[in-house]
Amino acid sequence: MIVRSALAKFMALGLIGTAVTFPAHAQTAMPADQAPATAPSAGTSAQGTSTSTPAKGKNAKAAYTGPNTIVVLPPTPMLDGEGKQRLDPDGKPMFNPAVQQIRDKKGRPVFDSDGKPVFGTATNLGYDEKGKKIAVKKVKPPKMTPISISTGTLTVDGWTGKARLNYDIADFKYLYIYAPGIGTSIVSQNPFPGAKEQSAAFNDKTLRITVDGHPIELSSEKRLLGKKPQSAWVAVDRGFLLPAKFPAFGYGTSTKAPYAWPGSKESVTSKGAVLAPPLPPDVRPTLLMAPCPAGMMRPSRPSVLPGQKAPEQPCVPINVSSGSTATPAPATPSPAPAK
Repeated sequence: MIVRSALAKFMALGLIGTAVTFPAHAQTAMPADQAPATAPSAGTSAQGTSTSTPAKGKNAKAAYTGPNTIVVLPPTPMLDGEGKQRLDPDGKPMFNPAVQQIRDKKGRPVFDSDGKPVFGTATNLGYDEKGKKIAVKKVKPPKMTPISISTGTLTVDGWTGKARLNYDIADFKYLYIYAPGIGTSIVSQNPFPGAKEQSAAFNDKTLRITVDGHPIELSSEKRLLGKKPQSAWVAVDRGFLLPAKFPAFGYGTSTKAPYAWPGSKESVTSKGAVLAPPLPPDVRPTLLMAPCPAGMMRPSRPSVLPGQKAPEQPCVPINVSSGSTATPAPATPSPAPAK
């Protein structure tokens, strides 16, 4: 009995040990070369390690190969109605500001369909280098005083000195009236150094002043200033003389000699049945020359004073210095953006 009990216990313990050993063997890792292949996870792409290639199709953007240099046109002479270069109050030539080529929204120079540069205008300045729209600054225009003299007559001491005067003065600053033996009267509607006030000198269609006891009158078919009479400030330059035997009329922006003596517009021919007789040559005003064609001007020459023979002044092409002009690249239009 004792032997059988011991043998039964021994066999029971052996069976239990064998059962416990099997799970240990089942949990032992297999060699790497014998491990079965596993399927890729749902979040892993088979192309994850492949090299990416550029996209092709309608959405592809072509690289810009056009020019980047902005073309700048140098300043051009500022011309008057006769094609002559304007002068500032100090007598210096006046120029229009330089004009430059505009940029598009991508900061690239703009060209037209013919490959020519498109330049900025007063209302379109294009974009800057970063593609920001350049705002047009609103500049309040200065207050101006226009005067229109129509079929005007200038008299000195009651004698007609000039007739059929026709001027459209955009901004009235000073009028110049020369009379032999008196000098040059400088007239303005505002006070200026050396001038004396003459009350109610501007009255409707007439300007009446008195210089050294000599009455001087300018009459027009149109009202000169406002409806109410206004004072005039008058100064006399007795040292400035013109080589003219008859009075002369001019206007400008300076109170210094030799002043400005623009030509008069030609009078409109009367439509009446009876034509007025021709004026004596000395009473006729110097006529305004016709403007020059676009791109042309009259060369600068010494001022021709009333009474002097004016030389011919033909229009010539404007010769613009290229010193301030940027050397443009070949005019290649930028590619149109993909739609």
